[in-house]
Amino acid sequence: MDVIMSSFIDYLRIEKRSSPHTVQAYQRDLDEYSLFLNGRYKKEIKEAGTAELRGFLTELYAHGTSRRTVSRKLSSLRAFYRFLHREDVHAENPAALLSAPKKGRKLPVFFYEEELNALFQSLPDKTALDVRNRALLELLYATGIRVGECVKADISDYDSDLGTLLVHGKGGKERYVPVGSYAADALESYLIDSRSSLSPTCEAIFLNYRGDRLSARGIQKILLKLSEDASVSSRISPHVIRHSFATHLLNAGADLRTVQELLGHEGLAATQIYTHVSKDRLRAVYNQSHPRA
Repeated sequence: MDVIMSSFIDYLRIEKRSSPHTVQAYQRDLDEYSLFLNGRYKKEIKEAGTAELRGFLTELYAHGTSRRTVSRKLSSLRAFYRFLHREDVHAENPAALLSAPKKGRKLPVFFYEEELNALFQSLPDKTALDVRNRALLELLYATGIRVGECVKADISDYDSDLGTLLVHGKGGKERYVPVGSYAADALESYLIDSRSSLSPTCEAIFLNYRGDRLSARGIQKILLKLSEDASVSSRISPHVIRHSFATHLLNAGADLRTVQELLGHEGLAATQIYTHVSKDRLRAVYNQSHPRA
């Protein structure tokens, strides 16, 4: 079974070009299912069928596992059994007969434009790290990139003449995103005046105080500190900035397909969650559009 599992992991990495994070998630889900089968049914994964899968899902619900997590684990098992079927290890895909639980979708948390403007105005510019932090926040909001994409960004990915950033997204996919004037100014100030004092050799755009590439955890800690210093009402994170980027574009009239491309979503379904609008926007549109408003 270890050989089959190893082949599946290679399939994810090489053929599917899944990210290391995705591969690790699949591995954890399959390990958990394997332990359950051995403990409850004394079976291996390749011997299990639909009944055992239902037993696993029932066990997850009994332990209070969220619908979203159950759905993800079922997706991992489906992919694994599809692979087993393709390799003639399993006669069928027992997971194909099971339907994923319906997921309640939460509206994304976002900042109003006034809140972000207040945050930008509160940022200090005294040290090289201050200048870096402003450039970091400006770029995240200007582009809506994921924190992992920001971590991967190198100096060579930024074209100051065209005002674009080459983004290395999920699954090895790449896209160009425009960098607004505020972010461009902040980046230029950081790259020209401050970055060399952190490291003259590292290729990454954003560096930590030791001159190494800034990590995702490092970015999250920086943003949390900035929000605490500015006394904003909500905790800020890279994902909240990404939500704000998409929400502000759509509220200002950007079309859904363009926002999808900017965010790097494969389909519109992931982008449609941002079609929520603020109460002020709803009231303004209603007053302008309804004949008896």
